[in-house]
Amino acid sequence: MRRLILYGTSACHLCDLAEEMLLQLRDSGVNLEYDKLDIADSDALFERYGTVIPVLARGDGRELGWPFSAVELQEFISS
Repeated sequence: MRRLILYGTSACHLCDLAEEMLLQLRDSGVNLEYDKLDIADSDALFERYGTVIPVLARGDGRELGWPFSAVELQEFISS
C-alpha cells in the first residue's frame, strides 16, 4: 500500500481537484492512503509550499507538484 501526504490548504480548488483524483484512483482499486496537511498550520510548510500547492509527497521523499495528470499521478504512486 502506498501512503501519501497531500499538502494543501482550505479554499484551494486545485487541492480539491488533486484530492478528487486520489479518491478516483482509490475507488478504481488502487491501494493507497493519504493524509491531508494544511500548510497554513505551519510556518515552515507555508514557506516551502505556499506557492506550489497542491503537492503530493511519498515516504521516500519524492514529491509530485501541481499540475499533474491522472496518468502522472498513477505513475507517481506506482513507482
